[in-house]
Amino acid sequence: MGIVAHLLGGEALHLEYPTHVVFDSVTIGISDGDRIGLVGRNGEGKSSLLGMLSNRIEPNSGRVTKRNGLRVGVLDQSDTLDPEATVHFSVVGEMDDHEWAGQARIRDIISGLVADLDWEAKVGTLSGGQRRRVALAALLVQDWDVIILDEPTNHLDVEGISWLAEHINNRWSKNSGGLMVVTHDRWFLDAVCTTTWEVHDRLVEPFEGGYAAYVLQRVERDRIAAVTESKRQNMMKKELAWLRRGAPARTSKPKFRIEAANQLIADVPPVRNPLELKQMATSRLGKDVIDLLDTEVSFGDKQVLKPFTWRIGPGERTGLLGANGAGKSTLLGLIAGTVAPTGGKIKRGQTVKLAVLDQQFRELEQIGEDLVREVLGRFKTTFNVDGKDLTPAQLLERLGFSSAHLSTKVRELSGGQRRRLQLLMILMGEPNVMILDEPTNDVDTDMLAALEDLLDSWPGTLIVVSHDRYLLERVTDQQYAILNGTFRHVPGGVDEYLKLRAAQGSTGGSNPTQASSQTAGKPAGPTGAELRAAQKELNANERKVGQLEEKIAKVHAKMADHDQSDYEGLAKFTAEINDYQSQIDELEERWLELSELLG
Repeated sequence: MGIVAHLLGGEALHLEYPTHVVFDSVTIGISDGDRIGLVGRNGEGKSSLLGMLSNRIEPNSGRVTKRNGLRVGVLDQSDTLDPEATVHFSVVGEMDDHEWAGQARIRDIISGLVADLDWEAKVGTLSGGQRRRVALAALLVQDWDVIILDEPTNHLDVEGISWLAEHINNRWSKNSGGLMVVTHDRWFLDAVCTTTWEVHDRLVEPFEGGYAAYVLQRVERDRIAAVTESKRQNMMKKELAWLRRGAPARTSKPKFRIEAANQLIADVPPVRNPLELKQMATSRLGKDVIDLLDTEVSFGDKQVLKPFTWRIGPGERTGLLGANGAGKSTLLGLIAGTVAPTGGKIKRGQTVKLAVLDQQFRELEQIGEDLVREVLGRFKTTFNVDGKDLTPAQLLERLGFSSAHLSTKVRELSGGQRRRLQLLMILMGEPNVMILDEPTNDVDTDMLAALEDLLDSWPGTLIVVSHDRYLLERVTDQQYAILNGTFRHVPGGVDEYLKLRAAQGSTGGSNPTQASSQTAGKPAGPTGAELRAAQKELNANERKVGQLEEKIAKVHAKMADHDQSDYEGLAKFTAEINDYQSQIDELEERWLELSELLG
């Protein structure tokens, strides 16, 4: 085995600001083939470390070392694009069209990140998210030995994040190139990184493997060191239990001791008790929650949501998938009552108390001058979580606040702290239906684990929209998607959704790669008669799926009315539901085949 070449690093790096020391004599290195993910609480120094390694921040002492002629590409969180430049010029500069269009890698980057944008639009006319994608594309089209990315998944949808992971994994050969990435997207960390660095307490601690391996090793480290942080340790064990039980594929790539993982979680119960939560939700909500019956929405001539029926049941935990602009916000508006349907009707249960955690902080702006403890004092004194009564202050501590934060003004909280306070206020309002719209913005990985832990014991109906695939799979039990205006169940979750999107092909926007490259000759496709037959079968399949889903909803209703201590009777209902679901799965698979045929 050859010697691994050093690319970039730091020796005895010391960094401090007037108020605190960030790093104290840290020595680190990136070598050929390294794919490093940085994790740690907000404010611990992740972005500062990237800044020092990219020569944007000068350490107080120590030095940054790098190989001669090393090319380092950086995506930080600032917007440095020229607002007067076009998307075209920002991404490929002065390259002739034939020059960049002749390179498959550049075509793929443009297709994966900016295909929906007007190629000749000025950057100044784009939204913040669109500019971010242009900046990422501009970075990736160039050749770099090391790429440093600070929150690259912000403003990317599930497809974009999946594309970026695949691009990074194929960009360099196995033992060449270096990557360092800061992201709260744990699925991305697992998909891309072979090493995880945790930034904490003025130091950088390395762990082998991606996020899943890091979770195991951190729990082992805490146990071996007899750390007294029992609350954090228990939460990480629960997280680990889900990683090992719910998604074993996550832990197959890194090399770590499976026996140790199994030993750690031997006495850890499942993450959630669905039957118990459903019973509690039904007792709070009754059988009827929100029914969207043959509902559709059009804005002018544009049909955003085609007619669909969705009966939302008590205790259901549903994730919503869809590309940006697919209609997810419109659907949430229908559920929340802020958008009126242009067809069909919506029925709401009499006991429904709905709350929305959205991407804004409107309710916090009105109480910006209030102290956190004053805000908490307006709510009831205790809340039941995991069978224990907690005070608002204890709930706040569980969400990562210290007692000192109680005397802080709301407006002085960081973005992540405001997001947590916003969630806490919603939980303390005791809703029985909760919508979370991109809840992971401004929240670090530790905080996400705490949020998920809290939601595990929340007895209500939960609807989540998030590009954070890990969170979506972690806190929801089923996923639905909006595809070209059609609302449908995706029993295979995010993986099935991505296949469906790939089969349908991207829609909307001018794709410069299509305009600039020659169209290859295609083999003869199916005949017109075959296409008509396929379309007919596809329509019939959709009707059958709808009928089966209605049957499942009826069985759920029977279960809610049934004696919950009659386990034999409940088991029969469950078997009936499983039978219907397997029929749906078969129809879904055939639907995929027909969709690919129809194109």
